[in-house]
Amino acid sequence: MNLGLTGRTAIVCAASAGMGLASAEALADEGANVTMFARRRDALEREAERIGALAVRGDVRVPRDLEQVVERTLAAFGGIDILVNNSGGPPRGTAIDADSDAVESAVELLLLSVVRLTHLCLPHLERSGRGRVINITSSSVREPIDGLALSNTVRPGVIGWAKTLAREVGPRGITVNSIAPGRIDTERIREVYPAGPSEADLEAIPLRRLGAAREVGDVICFLASNRGSYVTGTVIPVDGGLSRGLL
Repeated sequence: MNLGLTGRTAIVCAASAGMGLASAEALADEGANVTMFARRRDALEREAERIGALAVRGDVRVPRDLEQVVERTLAAFGGIDILVNNSGGPPRGTAIDADSDAVESAVELLLLSVVRLTHLCLPHLERSGRGRVINITSSSVREPIDGLALSNTVRPGVIGWAKTLAREVGPRGITVNSIAPGRIDTERIREVYPAGPSEADLEAIPLRRLGAAREVGDVICFLASNRGSYVTGTVIPVDGGLSRGLL
């Protein structure tokens, strides 16, 4: 299926591995110009060269780095049509052990980075006439996950912000959506299952397997395309049926 993304320009954050890399690959395969933004120079430059993308090294927590990725994307491609907000997750832990410094760090990583970069991109997304903001979050926005207190605390704030923004920028032709991945086969999930998921772990997932990062990237491509142009303000689970919530 041709999604009509040829020639459009996307910024993908945390793009050197995992769901960010898979999203960059999927968009590049559809013909989009892709800027890959991540901290790990070697992995970033290697993967960007492989898929024909622009590599910009930086940290989503550093405002100047966010300004730089926008500036370099505009210099290379002349505009921005798609923004994929993404980052690594905060440390695992309990709510009892999460002190104020840990919460502030999680807010900086998960929420402020998204707000800052989206605001930098909004004028260009509006100029595009088909602007897309897509946030990679977690199934923790639908159901709290044991041992991920910081994610449970901060990620729902991203959804509240995104749904509010969707109403405000819809008249400008910009859509804002969020992905809620479940158990996706990435480095982070391997920390949870160092020996691989057990049969009991997989039984909690109706499809009885971990998701592939590219399956997240393919949903992002749909949301970025004209075919997804009437979808906004949503949270789309990509979790094999793991979450039990009705909405």
